[in-house]
Amino acid sequence: MVAAMSNSASNSAALAASSWVTNFLERLPAPAGELEAVQWRGREALSRQPLPTRRQEDWRFTDLAPLTALTPALAAAGEQGSWPAPAAGAVRLWLDAPGDPLAGQSLPAGLSLLDADEVQQALGHTLAACNCEQHWPVELNQASAPRVLALRVSAVVAPTLELVSQAAGDDVMRPVRVLLLLEEKASLELLQVQLGSGSSLTSLVIEAHLGRESTLRHGLLALGEGPACFFGHLAVEQEPRSLLESVWASHGWALSRFEPRVVQADGEATTSLKALQLADGQQLADTHSRVEFRGPEGQLDQLHKAIADDRGRSVFNGAVKVPRAAQRTNASQLSRNLLLSNQARIDTKPELEIVADDVRCAHGATVSRLQTDELFYLQSRGLSAAVAAGLLKRGFCEEVLRALPAAAAPWRPLQRLLGET
Repeated sequence: MVAAMSNSASNSAALAASSWVTNFLERLPAPAGELEAVQWRGREALSRQPLPTRRQEDWRFTDLAPLTALTPALAAAGEQGSWPAPAAGAVRLWLDAPGDPLAGQSLPAGLSLLDADEVQQALGHTLAACNCEQHWPVELNQASAPRVLALRVSAVVAPTLELVSQAAGDDVMRPVRVLLLLEEKASLELLQVQLGSGSSLTSLVIEAHLGRESTLRHGLLALGEGPACFFGHLAVEQEPRSLLESVWASHGWALSRFEPRVVQADGEATTSLKALQLADGQQLADTHSRVEFRGPEGQLDQLHKAIADDRGRSVFNGAVKVPRAAQRTNASQLSRNLLLSNQARIDTKPELEIVADDVRCAHGATVSRLQTDELFYLQSRGLSAAVAAGLLKRGFCEEVLRALPAAAAPWRPLQRLLGET
């Protein structure tokens, strides 16, 4: 009887998931515009690919109930919020603006738009190289995104490029698609700010190809509220002697899942990944990363931090693949976590798959609470318990947040992540 009831519940959940996809596709407008062909392909793939389930290894800790509670439809042009003014030396593009987000805005020297033929040739190439072009969140974006910001970086770009998108209100979906091609010795600092509120859904897909000796410094600040959900993919293909520095910070989403995928095509590249995710209330913050070395002498420095409080749940799965061709690889991966409530939960799983025999690779994971001796020291100096705990949390977060582009400062990331006024 128990088995029959369990199977019945499982079948009901599968039927509900299938219905969610069907209803979502029915709410989408007819494909049109520069990504019409991509939308058709994405919708066909979604119609054949049901929602992921917890029976799949990559999704076994990800409860999609916050997503299936939404009934999102593709949003029209948004209304700009009361955002802080851009930092000095930053060029801001509002990706949800009516019409062309570049209207009335000039791109900095060294940046130019790809033409339609170049977009058709390059779009999806890096997703395929990173083996994530058929992942469900990517197909969700491809089925719905009406346009792509496709940029060529041909030189060292002096200003920081800031991209802002906001999904505000109930039953709103905001898909964002960005494509970057960095030529040899080019350099770009990019800050992306994703905001979500109400029962909204944000879908983000970023593709970046880094030419030889190029540099991409990428920051992503994802701030949600209430039942809002966020899905994001960052796919990067690096040529030799290129540098990727990516920093990601998130808080406030009922469900967030971010998946950085990096491939060092021929080795000799440097990758730095830093992340901070906070989950409280009943939020779920999920990061699945994968870095693959396909040539020798590659380097990776990865730090993932998380704080889980109340009944929040943090998930981290970081895979590093070092095949035989990737000799003399130097890779370090560390997961550090703070568990602040008996009802909160942290699942962390750093992974190294090593076939090469001449490498220096290490990984580690820690889960701890605020240290009582540190709290006692601060309280002995006249601070209240709450203030002392707040200071320790600030110190834990700042190691990652100070690596964000300086253009993030007006958004007050530390205060917003910690819920401070």
